[in-house]
Amino acid sequence: MNEYMKVANDLAEKNNSTNLGGPFGAVVVKEGKIVGKGSNCVVGSNDPTAHAEIMAIRNACMELNTFDLSGCEIYTSCYPCPMCLSAIIWSNIKKVYYGNTKEDAAEIGFRDDLIYKYIENLSKNTIKNKEIIEMIPIDREETIKVFDKFKSKEDKVIY
Repeated sequence: MNEYMKVANDLAEKNNSTNLGGPFGAVVVKEGKIVGKGSNCVVGSNDPTAHAEIMAIRNACMELNTFDLSGCEIYTSCYPCPMCLSAIIWSNIKKVYYGNTKEDAAEIGFRDDLIYKYIENLSKNTIKNKEIIEMIPIDREETIKVFDKFKSKEDKVIY
């Protein structure tokens, strides 16, 4: 077993006995060194965003004192859910090594598939999508003003 995947899998295994979250673990690696670790702690923290990959990314960002994880890789015990996949992309990690598949996650009761289907149907605006979540645009003429101010801000940081 790959040494980094072993650490991610060990985190998942250890977490499996705590009931703090699901059986998921992840590590962020930069230049051959683990710079972030995370286990799923959704249940223990009452935080639906506390997935292993998110926790590993948060840990790596704190360790490296940056929001930009360019040059890093992530090893995760399972194919990332849509939220984690988005966080990986936002953090500029370009390579993901995963163990279990999203189908394996569905088999043990995780509902990532529902979100993947929602995303697939975004442009179709299907009734089924509206059953999952209704997205209602409101007050753009006011909220856009803040974006316009940001656009002209000279000291802005784009991430």
